[in-house]
Amino acid sequence: MLFETTGIICAIRLHGEHGAIVRLMTPDHGLCAGYVRGARSRLLRPVLLAGNEVAAQFRGRSVDQLQALTVEPVISRAPLMGEALAVAGIDWITTLAAATLPEGLPYPAIHAALDGMIRAIEAAPSARRWAGALILYERLLLAELGYGHAVANTALVTDWDDILHQLTHLGKAMEIHLFTGRRADVLAARERLTERMKRAR
Repeated sequence: MLFETTGIICAIRLHGEHGAIVRLMTPDHGLCAGYVRGARSRLLRPVLLAGNEVAAQFRGRSVDQLQALTVEPVISRAPLMGEALAVAGIDWITTLAAATLPEGLPYPAIHAALDGMIRAIEAAPSARRWAGALILYERLLLAELGYGHAVANTALVTDWDDILHQLTHLGKAMEIHLFTGRRADVLAARERLTERMKRAR
């Protein structure tokens, strides 16, 4: 089995002495995982960053086994690594996708929203410019996974106090519907983001 695609890096988990299991959000195949050899090398470390867009080649004997994955950089978000709020934003939205979406099922709307969110974070000088889009992204993901009833409001929120209120509401909805048991620690990435956003007001 061999297929090539582009994807947004959502999660990197070191595996063995030199490799890593990397999860990509792709436009046509949804969330896909593969094993990258030499992931800790000087060449690949700057490529394997959450939010980076890569050209990917998956290769394996069957769809049931973990595919071997090779990646080449397309768009690097390394210049953002010195901006704590931007890093926290990208960390959360990619972690959310990696932790909640089933592998191998296409979610083109979520892929497009994730790509748009990362580009907004990259372009905006302040979280106030992309915080409303973050709420839309979280609402979309809840709805795509069948929890649209948990989204009380679907309008774009622009007022900062309303944004913080909606973040609290959506956080509770995700904790109830998406993060139970061992996955509850994933919300730590969101807590880091929301605390930084509160301090940035």
